[in-house]
Amino acid sequence: MEGQIRKTFVSLFETEPILAFAPGRINLIGEHTDYQEGFVLPASIQFGIWSAVQKNQLPYCRLYSIDFEEEVTFDWQAFSPRKGHWSTYVMGFLAQLQQAGYKFEGFDMVIGGNIPVGAGLSSSAALSVSIGTALSALFELNLSKLSIARYSQNSEHQFAGVHCGIMDTYASAFGKAKTALLLDCRTNQHEEIALDLGEYSVLLVNSNVKHSLADSAYNQRRAACEESVELLKRSFPGIKTLRDLNISDLPQVQKILPESLFPKAKHVISECNRALVAAKALNEKNLGFFGKLLKESHQSLSKDFEVSCQELDFLAEKAWKFPGVLGARMMGGGFGGCTINLISKSKVAPFLEELSSSYTKEFGIIPSFISVEIGDGAHIF
Repeated sequence: MEGQIRKTFVSLFETEPILAFAPGRINLIGEHTDYQEGFVLPASIQFGIWSAVQKNQLPYCRLYSIDFEEEVTFDWQAFSPRKGHWSTYVMGFLAQLQQAGYKFEGFDMVIGGNIPVGAGLSSSAALSVSIGTALSALFELNLSKLSIARYSQNSEHQFAGVHCGIMDTYASAFGKAKTALLLDCRTNQHEEIALDLGEYSVLLVNSNVKHSLADSAYNQRRAACEESVELLKRSFPGIKTLRDLNISDLPQVQKILPESLFPKAKHVISECNRALVAAKALNEKNLGFFGKLLKESHQSLSKDFEVSCQELDFLAEKAWKFPGVLGARMMGGGFGGCTINLISKSKVAPFLEELSSSYTKEFGIIPSFISVEIGDGAHIF
């Protein structure tokens, strides 16, 4: 992909570019905790987005997307992002630079990537971070990784209409090969957790479904968490978010919250704890216990937070029973997308055959399988 991006750039613009790469990410555990300033455990992967860029001494910017086979030109001094269009991510990041007082000028850019579509691997975050990394190098802005992650997040909020947490852009910017990041979404600081999986590997199973209620359910869950915090402040005056409560607080929390709210709060509180315990298990190379935590996470997301669906439950439950699988859970916002599985490398082939057959028979849908490797975060070639 790197060679194709560079070749396309030279062909279109007849000059050598600066080339930046930013990866997609998986989230090992810690789901629906980021917007309660909780803990997550993401890792960057080998798939990502490349951005080739160079100044053009023109009053406008020229962009080309290899994936969409489309060119866009805009005045770099007066532009208006187009919501829902890939060029919005370039203009959105430029707007962040403008607001921060950074100087830039006309440039050419070619963008392309290899992140599997619809798998929930944060292609939009990788796109934004790739663009930011390229522009920082081109204009010698010396942006920190955290600044690039924050500008990318703000760009998605303001121009793409995606109210995401910091996790996706942070993992893309800070990722490191064979390493997970235990990220504190309150302080925006992380601890590196070595991923020594030995004979095991991470395999994603894409359900290839996405139910329409995903967005509305996300907003409802977020609102439920915020309402719970307001009710709990009377008894826990020091709390700002559910992240501030411990497992030991759950009996009292249950007494305070109505039945409609408690399970949602229970998930966030327990999932924050699971992320911390999971990081400790990985540090101690206790993969068996880590696998059990994956199962617990899925059960909590399905039963308490109610963001799973019958397809994801089917895939997770089949995986739990399969020899060589230490653990599995749904990954991402829910109502479709992937399960993440920790599986013995020697069992991958029969697992693919069994799951593909049973899932297709049950739902009439062929699942997709994605083997992921934990790679480095954003960088310049």
